[in-house]
Amino acid sequence: MAVLIDAINVKKRTLIEVENVPYVCLDWEVSTPTARGGQTLVRLKIRNLMTNAVFDRTYKAGDKFKEPDLQKVPASYLYSDGDGSHFLDQDSFETLTLPGDVMGNSLDFLVDGTMVEMLKYNGNPIGLELPVVVELAVAFTEPGVRGDSSSGSVTKPARLETGLEIKVPLFIKEGEKVRVSTATGEFGGRA
Repeated sequence: MAVLIDAINVKKRTLIEVENVPYVCLDWEVSTPTARGGQTLVRLKIRNLMTNAVFDRTYKAGDKFKEPDLQKVPASYLYSDGDGSHFLDQDSFETLTLPGDVMGNSLDFLVDGTMVEMLKYNGNPIGLELPVVVELAVAFTEPGVRGDSSSGSVTKPARLETGLEIKVPLFIKEGEKVRVSTATGEFGGRA
């Protein structure tokens, strides 16, 4: 039997199903009535996990939501082509494909073999969670020159193997591996 969640109990990061579509709660606010007989309302800011669209919705405190049938499975990135991005499910060894519009900027952090968490809804892939930090090789950067720090900036631009451009310290050279935060897209240290 499906677990039912009362609207009043929905908090940040709670997963709910509304009209057979999975959502995650981004923010919530409870408004209690001042007059007798008024209903307690819950305002939810929710993100559709299928389309990434964000909605503000208001529900009565007693409204109930089903818990969505979501699974996270380990998968490794294989390649991308005109059909989308392809991943190998590490449990079933089947190839899973996500369309380009679902990928967003995730390809900036993916090289062959990168391990991710694939999100599946009713057995079908709908999205992915990147690791917090990825290691990428520097494909191109200008050599750092001593004394370049007079402007107060001690970084230089670097293009990584995926095409992502980030700021790195002057001592980083081409071919070196660097750690990059997938949340901010910023340099996180040498690998």
